[in-house]
Amino acid sequence: MDTIFIQAKRWQGSVGRPEIQKFVGALQGQRAKKGVFITTSSYTVDATDYTSRIDTKVVLIDGKRLADLMIDFDVGVAAAASYIVKRIDSDYFEES
Repeated sequence: MDTIFIQAKRWQGSVGRPEIQKFVGALQGQRAKKGVFITTSSYTVDATDYTSRIDTKVVLIDGKRLADLMIDFDVGVAAAASYIVKRIDSDYFEES
């Protein structure tokens, strides 16, 4: 069973390769092979390219994906409205 390390940051600008390299270094220091890096912002192209070329498996979750996951799994969200979708009842219009 592998241990998966997670780092989460509330970031203003895009997260670049140096931050990801630091995280990967920390993973290697723990002899970990898997990690998840979560940010409320986005990643630079250089950062995503770097993770695709290393042996350590690092999943990058940006703010948009994080919001999608929160909605999908009902974490930190509340329903604001609900809608009823109706269909035509064809039996109502059939002649007897």
